[in-house]
Amino acid sequence: MILRKLMLSFLLLLLNFVFSQSKTLNKSSLNKSKIISKLSTTKKVSPGLPIVNENIPLLIPQKKNGKSGFVNQKGKFVILPEYDLVMFFGEDCNLLNSPNEKAKKFGTVDFATVEKGGITFRINKSGKKVYQYSNNDLGKCTYDLKKPLFHAYILNGKYGIIEDSKFKNASDKNQFTIYPSYQYLYILEGDDVSNPMIVATYNDKFGVIDINNKIVIPFEYSDIKRNYSWKLGKMFDVTKDDKNYYYIDSDNRSY
Repeated sequence: MILRKLMLSFLLLLLNFVFSQSKTLNKSSLNKSKIISKLSTTKKVSPGLPIVNENIPLLIPQKKNGKSGFVNQKGKFVILPEYDLVMFFGEDCNLLNSPNEKAKKFGTVDFATVEKGGITFRINKSGKKVYQYSNNDLGKCTYDLKKPLFHAYILNGKYGIIEDSKFKNASDKNQFTIYPSYQYLYILEGDDVSNPMIVATYNDKFGVIDINNKIVIPFEYSDIKRNYSWKLGKMFDVTKDDKNYYYIDSDNRSY
């Protein structure tokens, strides 16, 4: 399916990032997430779309009764939930680099990728299907990778954070950016490599901390997905019951 090919192209980009997340004294495995194509939080003023938080998208994916659509920042459906899968409105580099000149315009931030009945489309902000994906239209993506400054580090079964350029000796507690004291840590992909958001587990609950070990999202969730939502939506994909996932912003406000 075309959507899986789009997801694979972005997964290949982030393989090095994912596998470098944990520098340990013993081998460890990390929860890997499906990551979609390049997105953007760049917004144009859109009539009828209220702004609660100017740092997050105006249209937010949301699922209802097993189907997905888009709500505005006040939680009202703007594009009804009729799709099997939706992505944030944002760029698709496969289309921006398409050999088909007519398809390129559908790769911009004005459109979102959705799937229904095994068919993948781009829709506009009114919910209209404006383009159906074709394998022949998919171009090659190019990326400017930013090398992460920090990595998760496991010591005695606990997770901490180290800064690669400064870390030399695990027996020196002062060399740790965050000393290993968590059940789990995962540095989220983001634009600011010097101040990443970190998914953490403490007392069997998930939350988010920053590189200074300050709590950003309290430890009250049963899971927080390690996916693309922070990098390009400035949101976290969370659940309290392991079934119903929804988005929250960095103020822990839900949508």
